[in-house]
Amino acid sequence: MDRLAADRMFIAVMETGSFAAAARKLGTSAGQASKLISALEGELGTRLLNRTTRALAPTELGQSYFAQIRNILGDLDTLDQSLRDAGEAPRGRLRLTAPMSLGTMQLARALNDFAAAYPGIELDVSFTDRFVNLVDEGMDAAIRVGHPADSSLIARRLGQTRILMVASPAYLTRHGRPETLEALAGHECILDTTLRDPALWRFGERTLTVRGRIRYSSALACLLAAEHGLGIARVPGFTAQASLAAGRVEVLLPETEPTPSGIFALYPAGRHLPVKVRVLIDFLSREFGDVDPFLPNRNE
Repeated sequence: MDRLAADRMFIAVMETGSFAAAARKLGTSAGQASKLISALEGELGTRLLNRTTRALAPTELGQSYFAQIRNILGDLDTLDQSLRDAGEAPRGRLRLTAPMSLGTMQLARALNDFAAAYPGIELDVSFTDRFVNLVDEGMDAAIRVGHPADSSLIARRLGQTRILMVASPAYLTRHGRPETLEALAGHECILDTTLRDPALWRFGERTLTVRGRIRYSSALACLLAAEHGLGIARVPGFTAQASLAAGRVEVLLPETEPTPSGIFALYPAGRHLPVKVRVLIDFLSREFGDVDPFLPNRNE
């Protein structure tokens, strides 16, 4: 008896619920599937499945064996895949999602360098501020700003960025510069609706409710509105970098800036991380480092 083939067939029967479905999954006949399970039960000296003309049901020992053998074969498959990956250049299609402003203003340059370094990988990247469910939408990984909320995903920190409050010189000339957080109550604020609570601005331990007539679902759009003199916006440092350097906006109340937000790579949990995803995350980690790469220090 091919014990490995019998174990794989048992797992397939448990997952599909029938000999016929398991046989189709593994490319054999229902009769062969039944023979493999019978041979496995003979080898183990116990019944794993109760069979009737209408259904299959695992015995108590069968259920226990299934839970353990599935993990064992999963580890074996992971080992096999890791050895195959080690012997060949990374290749295949890699689907990634990232925030619009981070993606277009910073990440794209790094991804272009990555694509040049790994010609066997086909990049399919969605730059969007919409929340993307990786599993449902078939994504390999995501780049996100802020503490990951989905505990089902594996998160690796790539770097960090500050969240800055900015306004244009023209706006400040017309409406005055707020000298305290409380003064924000008298100002027009531009709200980023990609955030969970757009009107709640958090400054460390403090949370303020702000008001504003302009709501955009994009940090970059909020910055552009601030440049246009329409109010005060809060945006990540990587979004504001060029605008600050050109003098189109100024940082307000820098001493109130909260702790920098992390930039994370997230990917679905699993026993084997595809080599194409691993090399991308390693590449971006080296590119960004665990410091804010997007904005000079205030004192520089």
